[in-house]
Amino acid sequence: MENPSMKRQSGFSLVELIVVIVLVGIIGGVLAMQLLPAVRAYLAVGERAALTHQADTALRRIVGDVRRAVPNSLRLGSSQCLQLVPSSDGGRFRNDQDYSPNAPVAAFLDDTATRQSFDVLTQFVNQPAHDDAIVIGNQNPSDVHGGINVALVDTVGAPPAASMGTLRVTLQPGTGLRVPEGYTGARFMVIPAAEQTVSYVCEQGKLYRIAYPDLQAAARCEVPATAPLLASGVTGCQFVYSANQGATQESGFVRLHLTLSGKEESVSLTLGAHVDNVP
Repeated sequence: MENPSMKRQSGFSLVELIVVIVLVGIIGGVLAMQLLPAVRAYLAVGERAALTHQADTALRRIVGDVRRAVPNSLRLGSSQCLQLVPSSDGGRFRNDQDYSPNAPVAAFLDDTATRQSFDVLTQFVNQPAHDDAIVIGNQNPSDVHGGINVALVDTVGAPPAASMGTLRVTLQPGTGLRVPEGYTGARFMVIPAAEQTVSYVCEQGKLYRIAYPDLQAAARCEVPATAPLLASGVTGCQFVYSANQGATQESGFVRLHLTLSGKEESVSLTLGAHVDNVP
């Protein structure tokens, strides 16, 4: 019979266990030293990409509004407050009567009198509606923001004869239009009723887009509690606008700078755009 005391004992000894623990620790430390920078770099790239996307989207949204703005309507309330009057469409108006024999009486605008209606000679993409505003010949921000050369739409319909134009716009009583002296462009812009003024404001680490349903002579940079948020994590914000007054006043330039910061990373973007100031 086999002696139980002579059986081989299986398992690790204490020394072997300690050696294994030490080796695993060394290998884990080496792997951590090799992999940790790569993991951190991967996370940093992801954070920078998210910040870049947010900043780029915000700046391009501003540029989109700038390019659709009423000419000469941009102004700065401060270096962190850009304001403009957006437009939804525009076109050309009849600026004189049709003197052809037996021609029907057309509706036109000129610089001799204030009139309540006019015939449109071009097609609309977004046809104006009741309470939309019409502006003509705007030369500077104070005019359009102050309501000068601006009238509200009452109705839009077909003219009595097709030869008069594509549509006839009738203005609300007391808000007629008169062409500014010296203006020969015969162009008008449509301002949507719901967004007659738009302000972009940086405040307390956030960028807001604020729309107002009216025009006001003074710049508005206050942020309402319900203001839509365009970007967060803002640590740097600057708006610079040059109207290029003088020989090149019909082409302004706006420069937008935005810095966004996350947990570990920060991204700065600058975007510029030419501003069409031909009224």
